[in-house]
Amino acid sequence: MELVSRLAREPWTDRPASVHPVLGAIARAAHDHCSPAGRRALLPLAPSFLGTARPGFDQSARLVALCVSTALTAAELTSDERTRLAMAHQIAMHLLTGQDEPAGAARWWLPALGRFGWSEPFYRNFVATEHAAEAVAVTARVGDDVGLRGLVKQCLAVSGAAGVELLGDRLHG
Repeated sequence: MELVSRLAREPWTDRPASVHPVLGAIARAAHDHCSPAGRRALLPLAPSFLGTARPGFDQSARLVALCVSTALTAAELTSDERTRLAMAHQIAMHLLTGQDEPAGAARWWLPALGRFGWSEPFYRNFVATEHAAEAVAVTARVGDDVGLRGLVKQCLAVSGAAGVELLGDRLHG
C-alpha cells in the first residue's frame, strides 16, 4: 500500500485515500502472510488499487463476502473463527440483498448509526476491514502465495479495478 500511496502522489502511508479501505485491508493482510517472493509478486498489482475508494455498502459487502466465502471453504477453522466469519458473511449478504436481519451487534449499530448517516462509513472503515483481514489470515493458513495473490486479484476484479488481469498476468505470471 505504501507503493500505491506514492503512485497516487499521496503522503507515504499504508492507507492511501485513493484506495478503498477494505481493499487496503485485504492487500495488507495478504502482504503480511506472504513469503518475500509472494510480496514481490503482489507489486505489479499496485496500480490497480488506484481510484478504488468509493462510498457505499455494495463494494465493502462484496469484498467481505468474497474473502469470507474463500476462508470458509479453504481452511480448517476453530469454532470461534467459523462463528465470526459466518456472522461477517451474513452481515455482508444482508447489506447486499436486504434480506434477513443483520447478525449480532449489527442488528443495533446499523439502524442506530444509520440515523446519522454513519453506518456506511463505520462498516466500510472498521467492521468490513476487520472481517476481510481475518478472512485473508484464515485463508493464508492453508493457502500459499499464489492463492493469496489470486484472492487479491479477485477482490480487485470485484471492485472494478482497471487493468487487473493485464498488469497481473503480463508483468508477473
